[in-house]
Amino acid sequence: MSFTMGHRRTNMILDFRANHCYVDGMKNNQAKKGTVLSGSTTSGDLTLGNYIGAVSQWTKMTEDYDAYFMVANLHSLTDHQDPKELRERTLSFYAQYIALGLDPAKCALFVQSMVPEHAELNWVLTNITPIGQLERMTQFKDKSENKKQINAGLLMYPVLMAADILLYRADFVPVGQDQKQHIELCRDMVKYFNNRFGDVFKEPAPLIAPKGAKIMSLADPTKKMSKSDPDKNGMISILDDPKVLEKKLKRAVTDSGTVVKYDENSAGIANLMTIYSVLTGKSYAEIEKDFEGKMYGHLKVGLAEVVIETLKPVQAKHRELMANRDHLASLMKQGAEAARAKASETLRLVYDHAGIL
Repeated sequence: MSFTMGHRRTNMILDFRANHCYVDGMKNNQAKKGTVLSGSTTSGDLTLGNYIGAVSQWTKMTEDYDAYFMVANLHSLTDHQDPKELRERTLSFYAQYIALGLDPAKCALFVQSMVPEHAELNWVLTNITPIGQLERMTQFKDKSENKKQINAGLLMYPVLMAADILLYRADFVPVGQDQKQHIELCRDMVKYFNNRFGDVFKEPAPLIAPKGAKIMSLADPTKKMSKSDPDKNGMISILDDPKVLEKKLKRAVTDSGTVVKYDENSAGIANLMTIYSVLTGKSYAEIEKDFEGKMYGHLKVGLAEVVIETLKPVQAKHRELMANRDHLASLMKQGAEAARAKASETLRLVYDHAGIL
């Protein structure tokens, strides 16, 4: 999943074409490789790791696929949410997607809750999915462990995820290795439905990008950087203030060494050098040469400057979009309409086959 930003970031952060409608772009762009669907829940903060591992890849996919990308706010309801914070975070995530390079002229970019067909198909799929299969899901076991009360939504989470995918009859779903089990369950649901009601769905395939840069926690470099990490010092938020970014990177965990040299066995310094390499396009050897005779502290300061410069135009674009709520609402409405054009067609087929008026 490697790509370059930083000194070359103008090639990666696409200009936002506000005067074009992505529906026309999708219709006029022929010879696509198929349909892709992905999204991110609105829990926590979008991180630099999310951008490198997901959003940047989505941006590339808009060139080759009929692409549907969503802010998955309904999935966030499995945890307690403050309504005002959830509403604001949903708007912010949508604006961040655009600021990070997703172009609404090239894909259907929408908010999940604005397409009611997601909830409707979710109910149909709920009634054909064995509960025992849901209880065996690894993510459910992990998240329900040590909880006094488990809500039904946590158990049904992968059913809604399957509804998200099948509603657009996606050929491919960009996921990490940790989500492959959910895709397998989705493929099982296709069999359950088609065997009972007739052929409507095709089995989607996971689209796992070639191994590339994996961004780890600054506080614990043995763990992946996560937007839901309770330790905010471990993650680089897309919207972090420059002073906060500088402080986090200066505190980043490294080993007891001092020489700036890439070594997979030194997880902390390897992580910092990986971020530096991804954002500047420089190889590890070039970074080692740049910091020859210098110490870890110098690398942290240099990396902070690179991260701050990289995120500066992203944060500026986000502020611009959030300051114009009417324009943002208009884009969200257009995105929902584009998504519903496909979603409503699929739901009509489902209802027709299942005998639902």
